[in-house]
Amino acid sequence: MKNLGLACHYVLGIALSASSLHINASTDGPTEADKKYSPPANTTHATNVYWGDSHLHTGLSLDAGLFGNTLGPDEAWRLARGEKITASSGIPVQLARPLDWMVLTDHSDMMGIAIDIKEGAPNILANKKGKEWHEGFKKGGRAAGEAAFDLIQNFSQMTLPEQLLNDYSPGSKAFGRVWKEIVDNAEQHNEPGLFTAFIGYEWTSVPKGFNLHRNVIFRDNADKALQLQPATTQAPKGSTDPKFLYQWLENYENKTGGRVFAFAHNGNLSNGWMFPTEKTYHGGVVDKDYAEQRARWEPHYEITQIKGDGEAHPTLSPEDEFADYENWSVGNLDLSELKTPAMLKGEYGREALKLGLKLEKKFGVNPYKFGVGGATDSHTALATADEDNFFGKSTSVEPNAERINHPFIKSELGEIPGYTLVASGYTGIWAHENTRTALFDAMERKETYATTGPRMTVRFFGGWDFNGNELYSSDSVGIGYAKGVPMGGDLNRARGKKAPNFMIQASKDPLSGNLDRVQVIKGWMDASGRTHERVYDVAVSDGRSIDSNGRCKAPVGNTVDLKTATWSNSIGDVQLGVVWTDPDFDADESAFYYVRVLEIPTPRWVLYDKVRLGAELPEEAELIGQERAYTSPIWYSPK
Repeated sequence: MKNLGLACHYVLGIALSASSLHINASTDGPTEADKKYSPPANTTHATNVYWGDSHLHTGLSLDAGLFGNTLGPDEAWRLARGEKITASSGIPVQLARPLDWMVLTDHSDMMGIAIDIKEGAPNILANKKGKEWHEGFKKGGRAAGEAAFDLIQNFSQMTLPEQLLNDYSPGSKAFGRVWKEIVDNAEQHNEPGLFTAFIGYEWTSVPKGFNLHRNVIFRDNADKALQLQPATTQAPKGSTDPKFLYQWLENYENKTGGRVFAFAHNGNLSNGWMFPTEKTYHGGVVDKDYAEQRARWEPHYEITQIKGDGEAHPTLSPEDEFADYENWSVGNLDLSELKTPAMLKGEYGREALKLGLKLEKKFGVNPYKFGVGGATDSHTALATADEDNFFGKSTSVEPNAERINHPFIKSELGEIPGYTLVASGYTGIWAHENTRTALFDAMERKETYATTGPRMTVRFFGGWDFNGNELYSSDSVGIGYAKGVPMGGDLNRARGKKAPNFMIQASKDPLSGNLDRVQVIKGWMDASGRTHERVYDVAVSDGRSIDSNGRCKAPVGNTVDLKTATWSNSIGDVQLGVVWTDPDFDADESAFYYVRVLEIPTPRWVLYDKVRLGAELPEEAELIGQERAYTSPIWYSPK
């Protein structure tokens, strides 16, 4: 297999030839000249990749505003669009490159309470607990931290005072005011064609500390989004059961005629409940109705972010040497329960894709047939996912020499150390234009991929007739759509074909490391109903060889200078491409395929802290990592 220097058109993704358009002639349609001279004007092929963060919190969120975040939606949007702003900690911050789109997902529960506690609103002071929290914030320092932690504990244990619960639930004046502020800010910053500001929120289900959160993203504008207020989890107006959220989503679409969907994150903190196969946490059963609803309302999954990478785990994938990447496997979200190996199957994306094949055989529908993306989930209002520009999870761990030693969470049972936070991630969306409509539709059809921060360009098409010449074509993208399906698509049994083949093209992020390798991850289910997985190296850099088992055992090397937190792109390749045919295909077995692209080793954010801030690092802190991209799968069905 050869590593290919792909043409410039691929990186830009815009050069389509007229021959791929198949435009029918009509008296009032495009002329022949139009078709010849402006192909992009006559196609809706996803010709561009748009970068964004689908999960970010401002000071309006309960667990952001009460922990020092003083920034609101306006500052968050301005940073994402490329402006320099001042972080809550007083540090100037700017992205190396603007984003193309973003979703602000402030928590829907208790909207408005953080601001009112800090300001000492009359209803807060009239409540004994509320007054206690306000006084703690007035004192500042440790007292403020204890007050915030006590409030969060009351929320997670559902012991909030009834008066305050009512004051900050859907239908209340404060709740409605904050929701309108969120929607109005998104409208203000949304500029179709230039920057897409999605309306959204986070539905924060965390029963007994098990992370079952979902983010909600709207296709629509304010006229529809303001017709219903967000779903919440606190009784009596809310519930932590995902089926409650599914009902809210259905009600929204029925009432407004709009479109909306939800996506989960951090299955690694759910202690096995994120991807159930028999019963749900709330006492329900995983049946056909559950499978249909989850498939309908959750077409996307956030596979990597600050609180750990969720693609794979070495216990589940012992033959994958790259599965041990930024895993968080200590316990649930508040460490009130530690992890056991049996829980892992219900937590990681690759395993969920395999479980989905089994459930599809049982119910006729696959509840875990999702596309993937990455996000920050930062509570700083700062969408920073670059290792050398990482502002952390919360304001308390924005850049300073001591943040390395500040644990993410600590309980009587254990601790998740601060140096394990992950500078991740972003989502690349393939679409024909930068608008809410086009990007939302692309996410629904799963034409997306996740990265741990770098903006690698990755194309992935599956079909039956690719022969390798497509990689060299000036119209490789058009051919990909004409002869196959893109990431997120479905391949059905092809008469007379032995095995599917896949066209894969990857280019490095110009500001990041060269590429080490491109891999195809395959999962399948055999005739007895057992699932399997296999990793194939399909394109590797520096002339290394791939053995008969489809693996390259030779590491790419390491150029990181630990004294200066720098590296050299003297190893690895700028671009890798291949047309690969599955050598182990069985036409009677359902399967999925996705691509993982690995960079050469580069410094983690902790090494930058050591060099820039003089931070003292514990011996166990990882200083180097291999950034990566994960595409949405392509599924094969024998039916």
